[in-house]
Amino acid sequence: MAMESDSQKKPSPKINFELGVHRDKHVILIRFDKDAELIARVKKLKGARWSSTLKAWYVPDVAEYRKRFGLAEAKESEEIKRIEEKIHPVNREAFGRMMDQLKLKSYSANTIKTYRNEFMQLLVVLKSHSVDDCNAEKIRSYMLYCTKTLQLSENSLHSRLNALKFYFEQVLHREKFFYDIPRPKKPSKLPKTINNRDIKRLLDKTENLKHNTMLKLCYGMGLRVSEIVNLKISDIDSKNMQVFIESAKGKKDRYVNLPESILDQLRRYFREEKPNYYLFEGQYGGKYSTRSVQQIFKNALKKANIIKPVGIHSLRHSFATHLLESGTDIRFIQELLGHNDIKTTLIYTQVSNNSVRKIKSPLDNL
Repeated sequence: MAMESDSQKKPSPKINFELGVHRDKHVILIRFDKDAELIARVKKLKGARWSSTLKAWYVPDVAEYRKRFGLAEAKESEEIKRIEEKIHPVNREAFGRMMDQLKLKSYSANTIKTYRNEFMQLLVVLKSHSVDDCNAEKIRSYMLYCTKTLQLSENSLHSRLNALKFYFEQVLHREKFFYDIPRPKKPSKLPKTINNRDIKRLLDKTENLKHNTMLKLCYGMGLRVSEIVNLKISDIDSKNMQVFIESAKGKKDRYVNLPESILDQLRRYFREEKPNYYLFEGQYGGKYSTRSVQQIFKNALKKANIIKPVGIHSLRHSFATHLLESGTDIRFIQELLGHNDIKTTLIYTQVSNNSVRKIKSPLDNL
């Protein structure tokens, strides 16, 4: 049979995605002309249903489907619109310039959101006063207001100062604008860890295969929660027993070692769960949400009866601390964690110092 020419090829059906409400639930409507192949593809989407009243297919309105269907930007624009409504028209152009510069600098989505919200707080306080007319003394007074009146934490003050510094120095190009504005001293906090026995009990009490595999990889490879949800099937190299961590914090790639003890479990998980793209996928496809993984860890703590105020990041801290205690060179730990500065890794020496622990108090000699 002769091949069809380009002009004879069947054109791709046009698909429209709409946000809607069906049976009191927010959904994404999928509309297209009847097409057997396309219907088969839609049916494979988790949660996909046909509505005879709306005459359309629909799926739950969740972040993963918004992203997949190109609706995430629409959601972001709605959020930006709500923010701009709070800002006086005098400063809306400044807000727009700030957003443009953040995107041109290719800052991460989390950083952009943080800077955007912190800058907005200043603009709301300024009302009709132009932010571009603010001098260093005005910003100094504002930071005192944030400290004394709002009583923001040290971390919040740093975030707000970073956002303002970005605008005045990166957007308006006012060098050394913050030279005389001191930064609040951050409290020197040590990372919170979990001992080996408690981690084993925590994992033993987590019976769900997917949840158990997630927590084991978080601890066994020292991963951040954002890294575990972003893992793709193609990142796992079982032949070389390595895992590729792509565009982690600071947009830095790295390789970590895959624990030998989890290989059989990982293969069993893959056979049973059959993930498509991401190693851990949500109920409706796409990557698992970080909030869900945090809840899994919280539930595991409760089941294991571990009464300690720690988050899932403590598994990463425990990974580093336990490696150090087993004699692993600090430079290798730095590489596995993806730290740019060895000083960041050296903090674990304060948590794990076996020599200091062996020192007996003079009270014990009485």
